[in-house]
Amino acid sequence: MSETVIFDKEMGITHYDFTRLLARAVGHSDFTLRDGKISITDGPRKLEITLSEESERRVASVVMPVTFVRFALSGYDDAVKEMARIDLRFQRGGG
Repeated sequence: MSETVIFDKEMGITHYDFTRLLARAVGHSDFTLRDGKISITDGPRKLEITLSEESERRVASVVMPVTFVRFALSGYDDAVKEMARIDLRFQRGGG
């Protein structure tokens, strides 16, 4: 099995929205957020996620949610590529 690859991110997201978008990113909602942790196993691949407490960032009168997230991927042939795929699912657009 390959080594564990860690990605730390600061995300502008609440825990509720994170779990909603994570379901889309992994293709199912068969996971539970418990004590700030989520673990998803798919055969030899394992994705462990740790969420910080929710906080917020204020810029003038604008308030944005902030959550620090640690993704630990193990058993992936290309963890960087998998993380890029997950990142894409969390992107929100506008215009």
